[in-house]
Amino acid sequence: MKNIVVIGSGTMGNGIAHAFAQEGYEVAMVDISAEALNKAMTVIAKNLDRQVAKGTIAEQVKEKTLKNIKTFIKIEDACHNADLVVEAATENVELKLNIFRELDKVCPPETILASNTSSISITRIASVTKRPAKVIGMHFMNPVPLMKLVEIIRGYSTSDEVCEMVMDLSRQLNKVPVEVNDYPGFVANRILIPMINEAITSLHEGVAGVEEIDTVMKLGMAHPMGPLQLADFIGLDVCLSIMNVLHDGLGNPKYAPCPLLVNMVVAGHLGVKSGKGFYHYTPGSKELVVADRFKKKAEAVLK
Repeated sequence: MKNIVVIGSGTMGNGIAHAFAQEGYEVAMVDISAEALNKAMTVIAKNLDRQVAKGTIAEQVKEKTLKNIKTFIKIEDACHNADLVVEAATENVELKLNIFRELDKVCPPETILASNTSSISITRIASVTKRPAKVIGMHFMNPVPLMKLVEIIRGYSTSDEVCEMVMDLSRQLNKVPVEVNDYPGFVANRILIPMINEAITSLHEGVAGVEEIDTVMKLGMAHPMGPLQLADFIGLDVCLSIMNVLHDGLGNPKYAPCPLLVNMVVAGHLGVKSGKGFYHYTPGSKELVVADRFKKKAEAVLK
């Protein structure tokens, strides 16, 4: 596989494009506007500059990486010779299904179609195509250029050949692929997101405050980031979406999202992306400041 198409130029999409292009693959990155694509290329260039400054890559590698990425607004213009398409659009079921319907029409029959979904069923995505054996999940971790894991999700009809090809391709990116089966949340988010939801519930019930909960998990469990800070980093809307997938797919009350999480998403307090979640985020500042609502004593959160 040589020609890679990435659908979506947001945080995950531009990271995936970056990772492939740095290893010499020809990448076509697709989004709905030139503005979004220009912003993504600026982010990729800045991330490459950081790698150069740290001495992890040479300046020539940065230049080649950027040359390996071309941008497109129309899916059909990008996919005519695609060997692999990686969809990294918003975590919305209907949006992804519509994208895969279109990809199935415009891509060559031999093209493998992958989704970077963090929780949506690969089997369901594959069902809207005429090539379910060639549909697979490639769940990259954020930030993509740095994180080693790729969760490879086999749909019900994914072929052994396609799975092995995608596992090998992931290794070519200097990643560590792990094969999992297609059940709600897969492995990463079936374990991680309920833990985050439990941390939010602990805050909601007044067990402890934001900083206290995060400190316990960082110092007591050796987590590099506390679960509430991590929720802000992931996006509270994404956490809620995954909890809903788990709750609907597994039918167990333990996967019900915490009411506090629901209310924060409805209020637009989504974490880093909105500037406010469990913490306040100021552009250019690395200082963690607890959001005003949570600065009072923990037991006041419920009021």
